[in-house]
Amino acid sequence: MDMSMWLALVSIAIGTYLIRLLPYIWMKRSLAKRQTEDGIGSMPTWLTILGPTMIAAMFGTSLVPTHSDTLSWLATGVGILITYGVWTRTRSMGLPILFGVMAFGMVTLVF
Repeated sequence: MDMSMWLALVSIAIGTYLIRLLPYIWMKRSLAKRQTEDGIGSMPTWLTILGPTMIAAMFGTSLVPTHSDTLSWLATGVGILITYGVWTRTRSMGLPILFGVMAFGMVTLVF
């Protein structure tokens, strides 16, 4: 890969990390401030909904293949089925994604 691809990957990784880290740090400071003022700190509803909403948005956009041909749709379908199958057995987040991406890649490479 050339340098521009690595820069894009690193910037995406840093951006994803900051999107998750900054609300956490802000909320942690806010709760600590409320506790020192003898108030009861509670997390606002919008912050508890933010994570699942972002995951749903990424999930929705990842379901549509970049190329609208039969192979792309087949690979996407196989990836979804494998992801769901592994999730129903493990109920974790990491393994289903790993196996779904691997299934997508295998279908793309084999066919």
